[in-house]
Amino acid sequence: MAKAAKTAIKAKDQKSAADSKNWTKVVRAVRSPKSGAYTFKESIVHKDKIKEFLAQK
Repeated sequence: MAKAAKTAIKAKDQKSAADSKNWTKVVRAVRSPKSGAYTFKESIVHKDKIKEFLAQK
């Protein structure tokens, strides 16, 4: 029964599933100037703009 549910989800909207493969989750470490500790910032970025996003400060 779970197998039928998985295939139903996959076949539901193939166009949006294909479009979502163009997006990537990017995690960047940012250093705090006050304490020197690192924090992590997460963003969802289009795969063509990853280098530009990582080049930002």
